Amino acid sequence: MNRFAVFCFLLVSVSVASGDRPNIILLLADDLGHGDLSSFGSPAVKTPNLDRLAVEGMKFTSFYSASAVCSPTRASVLTGRYPLRFGITKHFNDVDLWLPETSTTVAELLRGAGYTTIHVGKWHLGGLHVDAEGRRLTGQPGPRQHGFDFYQTQIEQQPLRGKMGSGRTLFREGGTVLLRNDERVLSDDPFYAKHFTDANGDFAVQMIEEHANSEKPFFLNLWWVVPHKPYEPAPEPHWSETDAEGISDDQHRFRSMMQHMDAKVGGVLDTLDRLGIAENTLVLFTSDNGAAYEGYIGELKGGKTDLHEGGVRVPMIARWPGKIAAGRETAVMGHSTDLLPTFVDAAGTEIPGDLSLDGLSLLPHLVGGPPPSDEQRGTVFWQMDLYRHLQRHYPKPEPFATEVVRRGNWKLLALNGEPVELYDVGEDPNEQSDRLARHPELAASMESELKAWLAEERVGQ
Repeated sequence: MNRFAVFCFLLVSVSVASGDRPNIILLLADDLGHGDLSSFGSPAVKTPNLDRLAVEGMKFTSFYSASAVCSPTRASVLTGRYPLRFGITKHFNDVDLWLPETSTTVAELLRGAGYTTIHVGKWHLGGLHVDAEGRRLTGQPGPRQHGFDFYQTQIEQQPLRGKMGSGRTLFREGGTVLLRNDERVLSDDPFYAKHFTDANGDFAVQMIEEHANSEKPFFLNLWWVVPHKPYEPAPEPHWSETDAEGISDDQHRFRSMMQHMDAKVGGVLDTLDRLGIAENTLVLFTSDNGAAYEGYIGELKGGKTDLHEGGVRVPMIARWPGKIAAGRETAVMGHSTDLLPTFVDAAGTEIPGDLSLDGLSLLPHLVGGPPPSDEQRGTVFWQMDLYRHLQRHYPKPEPFATEVVRRGNWKLLALNGEPVELYDVGEDPNEQSDRLARHPELAASMESELKAWLAEERVGQ
């Protein structure tokens, strides 16, 4: 069964009446690891608002990002397709890389179905450069060219962002470099002086308030920068409340940033309650890749920039009161390419017949039905350029890998198409027992699939 046929089958099984179309909010963290929420086992960080989502919704403990770095995963979230389909194999450099305008995004599909589409926060998919007057340059596609009616983000331009990163001012001075609907935000704007996490959370609340009583449902794509470097002290009370004996300054900064983001998530949830729209709003939280330096991944191997579990396994929570039963947990595999078909499914609309997806709708499983079978899921692939250094406080595991093939619980890691390790991550989630030598026929079969996938046509830049 091909991917599109599977999606159509699932769409029919959980159709949504047009009058019941939910608002949809995607909360995407940046470099947040599998164990970085208290509801997922963090021994240090307290995230009561995100934990509330887990209590009132459903946790996925085996959810995966499409890459171990951010831009490729963000492309997969918007398109429902592997980032390699677009030639996106590494994080973007803020100079000359972007998601091709020809790609079809979830924002375009939902807008076509009658949704108001809003992007808030980090973008990192190109097209956010400005001229001397503060107007967005039109040489690369930005959020509006990818289907968003409204947006607010930071200017993503060198050397500006590089200097703010090295100077550790990206968050605290984030409001001074805001771009809203293709125009730079000026000093007389109330968001200009805000901490970037506040600017994101507060603008998201403003957008919800403005569109809550509209005849059109809204899709809010809220992409935090937390807890990505630079590690900066969050404003009070978060800085004081996260102090602890024996932790490093960077760990203190990390904890304060996490608590700050969680508080802003609480503001979003409280706004839904206050406006009486929580019951008809699907809220989903996840991360763009695994943990970097200060994040927590427990015993998982690797981390950001690495294709072992620590680099691509991330938390996921979904809440839709009355549709998703509270307090559920699943170990079924999910993937960031699943978000587009899940949201389109929830909206009760359809995927164009000429659009081939790599993800599957998780909505049937979210609302109490069976998960996609291994046959429906098929083989899953990852690919990214080789990063020789792990963004953790220890060396990158060897042998290095640039691809992954996942078939059921079997996970083959490869370097430029050649197998280097094989794990059964069902029995060995921490990837300690390499079984490549014991299963040569399985490895050869998975290698053959990988090489065929690598040879498929790409959209390119």
